[in-house]
Amino acid sequence: MFRLKANKSRLGVAVAATRNSTTTTTTHGNHYQYLQTSKLPTLYFQRSLPRLPIPLLEKSCERFLAAVQPIVSADEYRQTQQVVEEFRQGIGMELHAKLKQRDEANKHTSYISQPWFDMYLADRVPLPLNYNPLIVLKNETRPEYQQQVVRATNVIISSLRFWRSLQAHKLEPEIYHMNPKKTDTDSYRRWMSIAPKAFATYASYAFKAFPLDMSQYSRLFGTSRIPRIGKDELVLSPDSKHILVMRRGNMYAMNVLDSSGYIESPSVILGRLKSIINLDAQREPASVPLGVLTSAQRDDWARSRAHFISSPKNADLLQREVDGALFCLCLDGVEDGVYNDDNPAPLLKELLGGKSTNRWFDKSISLLISADGTTSINFEHSWGDGVAVLRYLNEIFRDTTRQPYVSSSTPHTPADGDAHNVRSLNFEIDDKTRAAVETAYSKNASIIANLDMNVLKYPSLNKGICKRHGLSPDSIMQLSFQLAYRQAFQRYVGTYESCSTSAFRHGRTETMRPCTMATKAFCEAVLQPSQRQPSAGELRAMIDKCSSVHGQLTKDAAMGQGFDRHLFALRHMAQLEGLPQPALYETEAYRRINYNIISTSTLGADTVIAGCFGPVVKDGLGLGYSIMNDMAGAIVTTYKDQAQGKEFIDSLESAFDTICSVIERSSSAAKAQAISN
Repeated sequence: MFRLKANKSRLGVAVAATRNSTTTTTTHGNHYQYLQTSKLPTLYFQRSLPRLPIPLLEKSCERFLAAVQPIVSADEYRQTQQVVEEFRQGIGMELHAKLKQRDEANKHTSYISQPWFDMYLADRVPLPLNYNPLIVLKNETRPEYQQQVVRATNVIISSLRFWRSLQAHKLEPEIYHMNPKKTDTDSYRRWMSIAPKAFATYASYAFKAFPLDMSQYSRLFGTSRIPRIGKDELVLSPDSKHILVMRRGNMYAMNVLDSSGYIESPSVILGRLKSIINLDAQREPASVPLGVLTSAQRDDWARSRAHFISSPKNADLLQREVDGALFCLCLDGVEDGVYNDDNPAPLLKELLGGKSTNRWFDKSISLLISADGTTSINFEHSWGDGVAVLRYLNEIFRDTTRQPYVSSSTPHTPADGDAHNVRSLNFEIDDKTRAAVETAYSKNASIIANLDMNVLKYPSLNKGICKRHGLSPDSIMQLSFQLAYRQAFQRYVGTYESCSTSAFRHGRTETMRPCTMATKAFCEAVLQPSQRQPSAGELRAMIDKCSSVHGQLTKDAAMGQGFDRHLFALRHMAQLEGLPQPALYETEAYRRINYNIISTSTLGADTVIAGCFGPVVKDGLGLGYSIMNDMAGAIVTTYKDQAQGKEFIDSLESAFDTICSVIERSSSAAKAQAISN
């Protein structure tokens, strides 16, 4: 799905003071209108970013064979070797040449960008669980800022400050700093500002600071996925001045920018949100919650939408107020759940898909504010990947906690009766639309009822322990998943871990395959009876080997040297050329490696408390995980009648125990040996 890695060095432009301004005359200055005022324009490095390389065909074939070897039999592997060799010497060479030619003719982008968009937009499955992931921010520790309407107001303001900074090219460029203390500095920015734009990225490399692609950022706000028969489309409204607010299935449009494009004052935004809550309290929950339609199979939703907008009033409201909104804000009720740290699964399940009555899954960004102020994001995935979303979340979390503009005691500017700035969306609902909503609700409810979610928190493993023992935290987590699955279900399966390729222009992601011959060797060794098991030192050496292999896979993927996207693009080329699908794509090995029973995504951010997504195959595991300073954790989703999530979670805890024991025993043995010498 998506691999998220936070840039811990970016602190943004933060001021510790809380601001409770209530007049528009004091909010037009840069200090309020912009989150950042970067010395370097936001897209300063974009022109000079290197292009995503197309790997050598020979290397992709080698990497494919290495990835499938642990999950196929010896006979299947030999057969696959033969098919791959025929592909490499035959049709593969032809397709590779055509791909190179096409890439050369489109130097403004990457070879994977358009096919990847097409793949997302052409898939007909519902967005909840299948594509839209969930990320939950840490709660505010101060009660006066955690109240739902207060948190919502502050999140809106910070989001708009981020958006306006981006539009004005004042947002800091996205840069991965190897040594932030040396390069995330004014001195570095001064040096970069005098570097020729055509070579700025390469000048930055000299400082061990790596600029990242920001082409996706323009679609963070004001973007909607519109259902069409066969293939959806993205519609952008970058000049929009309002957001969509949903409460109990009722829909409202709320202006947040004034006629000149300035962010409205905090008291005005607070007042307009309160007026929506007051207005909604005078109504019943929506009897026909239209948002449910966005949870439907995409062709079903396309047909329902086509009928719905046959009404001119509906067409105008839907396109102008819903599709055209900057983002969607969902104000949930107590009945929708609140966060419980001891048992977060019920709320996470509701936020991930839930009843869908108070959601519009087609928006690029939906901010979900629970009744207790818990703040989450559910985002449509086709427009972009986790790097842009996590940057946005990190920035707004820090902004709202370091300089919140309103608190529970802030006076608001009343907006009751202001039908210009707070608009209730009253659609024309006929029997056909009513029936479509009922059908979509029933289907989604059935899917959600069949979704199981299991959570594990493991305090005995954390980043510090891994660092102390010279181990990669991510490789240890991935090794634990392989051991857990092997000891629970006695086999090895296709496993997916995503890595960003945003170091390249219009890069998206590359797949890493964490199930390797090294992880398989360790699992088989450590599961031997104790009398036949290798020593702790030997097992530790095998862990080191796993970490080394995983590290190389990570490096290859980040540098655009994986094999998944290359083979995907070659198959796409065959389709474009009207050629038969090559035999490689018909092999059991190719099918098995792409049937991702274990699909993983990591959240490397100290601003996030949870993240989850649905299984990508019906009998698979959707495995969101993190390893932090105080613990390791995992959230696993499964379909109840297809996979055993509880068995996996129990096995994962055992796997953590086993690996931690090996690490500790080998360390103790090494220390004893050193003393004896």
